[in-house]
Amino acid sequence: MDVKKLILEVTERILKGGKITYGEAVEFINIEEGDTETLQELFNGGNRIRASFVGKRADLCTIMNTRSGRCLEDCKFCAQSAHYKTNIEEYGLLNYDEILKKAKEMEAAGVHRFSLVTSGRGIKGKDFDNIVEIYKRLREDTNLKLCASHGIIDLDQALRLKEAGVSMYHHNVETSKDYYGEICTTHTYEDRIGTIKNIMYSGLELCCGGIIGMGEDREERIKMAFEIRDLGVKSIPLNILNPVKGTPLEDREVLSPNEILKTMALYRYIIPDSYIRYAGGRMALKEMQNVGFGAGVNAALVGNYLTTVGNNIKQDKEMIICRGFEI
Repeated sequence: MDVKKLILEVTERILKGGKITYGEAVEFINIEEGDTETLQELFNGGNRIRASFVGKRADLCTIMNTRSGRCLEDCKFCAQSAHYKTNIEEYGLLNYDEILKKAKEMEAAGVHRFSLVTSGRGIKGKDFDNIVEIYKRLREDTNLKLCASHGIIDLDQALRLKEAGVSMYHHNVETSKDYYGEICTTHTYEDRIGTIKNIMYSGLELCCGGIIGMGEDREERIKMAFEIRDLGVKSIPLNILNPVKGTPLEDREVLSPNEILKTMALYRYIIPDSYIRYAGGRMALKEMQNVGFGAGVNAALVGNYLTTVGNNIKQDKEMIICRGFEI
């Protein structure tokens, strides 16, 4: 069957409550980026699915790096790993006044969610007790929805974060199960799934996505999407690798805009009722960032990221509204 006809057939099937098959997703991810007519059909289909399943509401979130560097894990993409010399700024857990100032700035800018992020395999002891108290105070001092990203945690920690006012925990799978060993050797894919299960058991919402462009092939990106779908995730941040000098992936070629957009559209086909979220590295899309909001994307990480600079929040909001979304 002609690929464009297949796209229309699969789109209609999903709109009627059906699902895309793994084989169909693989066929779509292999559409060549020069075939702009077929890609546009895929983007249009992703947009129709988004409109049908989740409407025109867009969700904005921001993160704050509250403990930086000195991480003993060897994730090959990460500037904060102590295994690599990347010359990033390193610091311990920030104090509450610094965090509250940033939270208030984000709230005034119209952001919905605010997440604290700490480097390292996890957060324990006094630092964890301190972060719990910080969330309790932020719950009192702001109207933001609070999110957390503190690496590998146990069930008790997840329950304590929920009690403190955290509504969502962010923990990426990073890549597919089959490819994970190529990216990290100090912990396993199963370790990440263990934390994801603790998050779910606690009643916290889960934000879980990954990074594309780390050397995986196209099919590995599809495998990751199906694995995330099977976890029941509804908030999916998709990062594009921003190669960091000093890391093992520093020489990776950045994915082309059409390759990125095609992947994001397919995540909408695979997980129709989710927030497909622009995350780190989307500057690789250049002037095509707005195209994603017509191809299935309906959420964005805005402001600056962990160790890189992001987009201007005002410009992001204008771009999103121009695509017909409500913020």
